[in-house]
Amino acid sequence: MRSLCVSLLLVTVCWALPFRQSGFMDFMMEDEAGSGDPDALAPEGPPGSPRLGLPEGPQCPFRCQCSRRVVQCSDLGLTGIPDDLPADTSLLDLQNNKITEIKENDFKNLRELHALILVNNQISSIHAKALAPLGKLQRLYLSKNQLKELPANMPRSLQELRIHENSISKIKKASLQGMTQIIVMELGSNPLKAAGIEAGAFADLKKVSYIRIADTGLTDIPKGLPSSLSELHLDGNKITKVQADNLKGLKNLAKLGLSYNQISVVENGSLAMMPHLRELHLDNNALSSVPSGLPDHKYIQVIYLHSNKISQVGTEDFCPPGYNTKKAMYSGISLFSNPVSYWEIQPITFRCVFDRSAIQLGNYRKK
Repeated sequence: MRSLCVSLLLVTVCWALPFRQSGFMDFMMEDEAGSGDPDALAPEGPPGSPRLGLPEGPQCPFRCQCSRRVVQCSDLGLTGIPDDLPADTSLLDLQNNKITEIKENDFKNLRELHALILVNNQISSIHAKALAPLGKLQRLYLSKNQLKELPANMPRSLQELRIHENSISKIKKASLQGMTQIIVMELGSNPLKAAGIEAGAFADLKKVSYIRIADTGLTDIPKGLPSSLSELHLDGNKITKVQADNLKGLKNLAKLGLSYNQISVVENGSLAMMPHLRELHLDNNALSSVPSGLPDHKYIQVIYLHSNKISQVGTEDFCPPGYNTKKAMYSGISLFSNPVSYWEIQPITFRCVFDRSAIQLGNYRKK
């Protein structure tokens, strides 16, 4: 009886099919077949064709990475915009490539795009109609390229424009016309001429709160700045004078950066044009005295005056005559690297300073 059972077992083994290694997709098909999905049993097509019954993967340009409407094609050595970008792309990152121009139809299908990053390429031209299809674009980053002017026909939906370190010599009024939604604008490190900003260029920027035009060739503070501004950075220019007329209407300005200029005069009444100013940077200039108007200013808290030519500081240069008349106490005053003997400054000079450590003094050393 035992020999009969053994014989039957050997026969069964002989009838069994040879072992075949199953791949991952085979397990997937088996699982779908077991679940009762009719598509799971669909036959395969010719070699190289997609498996029937399985959804195709999302479209993504070669070598790029795509995930949740974000397409990242940075640092790939690209010389042009990929032509197979997914139509639902929300953020497109093309920074650190070798793109030289933007053609008319490069973005024609990207109507859902919200952010476009083209930083650090070699772009010298953008077709006049290239950005027109991007009706939902909010952020445009074009810094570190070779553009000679602002792009034409930028989407009216744009909220943030960063285009510093290019070759732009003039900001034309027509380039920013109708751009009422811009909040942040970075134009620094461009070779702007002395009159590089056309009159009324910022007239339509009704919502802008931050503008930076640092390290250019400006010799004056631009006129007609939007009243909505809360931060203005003009550091590293060739400005020689702060005029009250140039600051007229800046009732919401809270921070003004004028470091590393050639300012020797701050006109009387200039600070009054900025009634809500809280931080003023005038360091590394050619001032010979503390700017007037500080004792009457109610909100200013930080003022940098180091590395100037200030030789004397009076007891009423910073604070009003009486106590408890200034609403905001100073939290920072810098006066070091000036030709003033700090031991000659009367302690009462800083009676409206919040803390003694907020005052930065030091010996003046001739270079």
